[in-house]
Amino acid sequence: MNIPNTLTILRIFFVPLLVAALVQQNEFNVHLAGLQIAQEWLALAIFLAAAGTDMLDGYLARRWKQVTTIGTLLDPIADKLLISAALVSLVQVRELPGWMAILIVGREFAVSGLRSIAAAEGYIIRASDLGKTKMVAQVAAISCVMLSMRYGALHTPGMLMMWGVVFFALLSAVSYFRKFWRKVDKRVKLRRRRELLMLERRRQRALMRQRGLMGAGLEGATILKPPDVS
Repeated sequence: MNIPNTLTILRIFFVPLLVAALVQQNEFNVHLAGLQIAQEWLALAIFLAAAGTDMLDGYLARRWKQVTTIGTLLDPIADKLLISAALVSLVQVRELPGWMAILIVGREFAVSGLRSIAAAEGYIIRASDLGKTKMVAQVAAISCVMLSMRYGALHTPGMLMMWGVVFFALLSAVSYFRKFWRKVDKRVKLRRRRELLMLERRRQRALMRQRGLMGAGLEGATILKPPDVS
C-alpha cells in the first residue's frame, strides 16, 4: 500500500465524517486549542481536506511513478462518494435544491457507465479538461454553499456557482458521450462486421466441404457400378 493509495482510501473515510458534520440537527461546536470551531467550519474543513487528497494522490502517483490498478479504480469512486455525500447532505439540510443534486450525481453514474462499457471494449475514455474544470467548480461551489449555512449573504453566490457546476457537468457529459459514440460505437460495429464476415466464411467452407463429400460419394458410386451382363 503506497502513499497515493493511502490518501485515496483516506478520502473515502472522510465521507461519513462529512455527512455527520453537515446533517447534525443540533448545532455543536468543537473546541480545539482554545478555539471554538462551528459546525459549518468543521464540515468545510473536512470537505476541503478530502478534496485536497484528490489532487495530492494523483500528483504523488505520477511523480513517484506509483500509478497502480487499485489506485486507478478507487480514485474516481472516492471522488464520486465525496461529491455525492456533500450534495445529498446539503439537500437534507435544505441548502440545495434536490434536482441539482440529482443532475450532478446522475451525470457521474452515466459517465461511469460509459467508461465501464468502453473499458470492456478495450478503449479508455480519459478525463477531459471540462471534467477537471467541473471538479474544481464543484469544490468551490459546495464550499460556498456550506458557508452560506452560517453566513446568509453567501447563499446567492453559492447558488450561482452551483448553476455553473450544473452547466459544466452537462457540458462535460456531452463531451464524454461524443467520445463514446465516436470511438466505441465504431469499434463495436467493426467487430460485429468482422464476426458476421467470419460466420459467412465458415458457412461457405462448410457448404464447400459438404459439396466435396457429395461429389466423392457420386464418384464412388460410379466406380462400384456393376457391369452390364446383357
